[in-house]
Amino acid sequence: MATNVKVVSTDLRQTTIKVNPGTYLTDVLEQACSRLKLSADKYLLKHNQKQLDLSNTFRNAGLIPGAKLELVFRSKTPSAIIVALDLPEREAKLLSGTRRLTETLSSDVTIWKILRHFESHILEGKGVNITGRGEPQVSNGGTQGGGQLYYETPVVQIEQRSFSTFVDFQKTLAQLGYNTGRVAMRLSFQKTDRTFAEAMADISQYFQEEEQATREAAGDTVEGEPAEASSSAADAAAATEPPQDNASSSVAETRGDSQGDGLDTTKEEDTDKMEVDTTPTDPLQPVSVFSAPASGTPHAAHTTEPDDIYTPGIQHAQLHQQRLKNAGQNKRLLSDEEIRDEEAEKQAKLAAVKKVQVRVRFPDNTQASWEIHPDHTGKFLHDAVRTVMAAQGATFKLRPAGVATVPIRDDGTKVIAGYGLVGATLINLVWDDSVPKSIRGQPFLKADAARRAREVEIPEIPRGEEEAAPASGPSKGSVVEKPKGDSGGGGKKGMPKWLKLGKK
Repeated sequence: MATNVKVVSTDLRQTTIKVNPGTYLTDVLEQACSRLKLSADKYLLKHNQKQLDLSNTFRNAGLIPGAKLELVFRSKTPSAIIVALDLPEREAKLLSGTRRLTETLSSDVTIWKILRHFESHILEGKGVNITGRGEPQVSNGGTQGGGQLYYETPVVQIEQRSFSTFVDFQKTLAQLGYNTGRVAMRLSFQKTDRTFAEAMADISQYFQEEEQATREAAGDTVEGEPAEASSSAADAAAATEPPQDNASSSVAETRGDSQGDGLDTTKEEDTDKMEVDTTPTDPLQPVSVFSAPASGTPHAAHTTEPDDIYTPGIQHAQLHQQRLKNAGQNKRLLSDEEIRDEEAEKQAKLAAVKKVQVRVRFPDNTQASWEIHPDHTGKFLHDAVRTVMAAQGATFKLRPAGVATVPIRDDGTKVIAGYGLVGATLINLVWDDSVPKSIRGQPFLKADAARRAREVEIPEIPRGEEEAAPASGPSKGSVVEKPKGDSGGGGKKGMPKWLKLGKK
């Protein structure tokens, strides 16, 4: 039976979505974001302050008709998901009967990349082809015909949903509602009416354009990636076995010629961008240097706020009671498998980090920032600090801000993977005990670094509108309802009839 749900965005706009018991919550999210002109990749759904599993249907989610769902921002850091791929019986025989392959992948990976990952990393050299299969078609029961190869597309089934088109293969696990835990995929193959050469050309062009559009949106353009296609149409037509995935040279040349006309027009633009780029060429040089504050009083001491904003309200009391209730409930200890899953998810988050902004605060309150990449080690960060310090031979320690943090050692340990840095991090430089007071009292930065120092820009905190105080009691003109049976005369109330005892 069809019903409706109401979806409320972060800016309090609302839209009504028609659903039935078999409607997936991912479809509800996509329809709501489409009507509200929002990107579905950036949002999740919540109901009664509880995040919903988007892979569930409306029936399995336990929602009532007319439920009010809220759009909340999705975390930008992808999570780790255990993906299990069930192979068909024919391919399982080539792997000595192994039908299920398991791999831990990121939630932002597409279905096509999942298939390519299993094909190129796990099934490489074992005679199993997933994305580049061709099946010859002959007439008269397989006795006559030229044997033209036709493309055999992979079909991925996840629960009750089936994906077999190139548009479906571009959906990520997060878009399908799988942000944590496990997901099982059943693989099969379906013969199409397109020739193998046409399909390989479409794959080469379609997926190259998709990847290029993704990189341009992220600001990370990469030139000249090879396409995943066959070497030529003639080799594909002459092959009798399913061919392997090779780059289509003809398609690549055609795309290269079409792109070559625009190289001359963009060369001047690239030159202009290089002239205004302020990023230092030497990775050891800091991205920015900040001078010490001129006043000894902290900036927070100059701000004045009324005491009323710190008075807790009823929402704070309810939240505190809910936290006390949750803290008092018994919780089951994690199993070994769940501990391994948490560790795998943590490692996947660290592997997804491309760069981290690290700001080092020196003893004289001057600061400097560096961009740390996954291949940078603790020795690199120590060498970078030494390039701006005046006392080159003095020993120091780099301790990340926080409670019970481990100092970053001057060795080959990776800064991001070894110390778990996933976002902007503040690191305090502490002098070693062997450093004399004469060096401690000198300015920390060298002269050239001190000349580049600028003041720290403190953003202005926006002030919200003051809420109107609720009325303490009824106004003079309001009418107070009296309880039923009250005459309002203020006299003595009579005894109810049911309490009177009978006279003898």
